[in-house]
Amino acid sequence: MDVHRDVDASVEEVVEAHERDVEVQDEHGVEYKQSWVDEEQGAVFCLFEGPSKEAGEKVHEEAHGLTADEIHEVHEAE
Repeated sequence: MDVHRDVDASVEEVVEAHERDVEVQDEHGVEYKQSWVDEEQGAVFCLFEGPSKEAGEKVHEEAHGLTADEIHEVHEAE
């Protein structure tokens, strides 16, 4: 999961950025699953599956250039 801080974008703009991620994700072996926006805090959270944190970041770089401030490797609690 990655975190973008101090984002000055509307929910609609975040949705558009997520759609651009989805358009290029296959080239990097990544699947962007969902994004969330906290407009009050100016934060965006993106959940993706992929071979590495770096692959997820490459998708953002290629799709729109808005790279994350933090990337956390998370696992589903079962």
